[in-house]
Amino acid sequence: MSKWLRSGRRRDICFLLAAEDELRGQRLKSRLESHYDDRLEPKSFYGSLSALVDAGLVEKRTEGLHDVYALTEAGKKRVRDHGEWVRECLEGTPEKDM
Repeated sequence: MSKWLRSGRRRDICFLLAAEDELRGQRLKSRLESHYDDRLEPKSFYGSLSALVDAGLVEKRTEGLHDVYALTEAGKKRVRDHGEWVRECLEGTPEKDM
């Protein structure tokens, strides 16, 4: 697994982007806060987003005054791979490499 997805917050950001295709930064933050039932510090949230952008898993573009985020192809692959691993764990399927 990519070290950038070891963080639960980064992973959750990627899963939200996978479900929505793209989201404005504030909408993404609001969705995550709703899921966590807690307020996120903007500096910490946007730091997580920046790390994902720097890692090439998320792309950022500007639409007027808003930053819009979407998964890159590499990000989509990481989310699919992680989702498959989670499904295998929940179903009790042993890992193929063992």
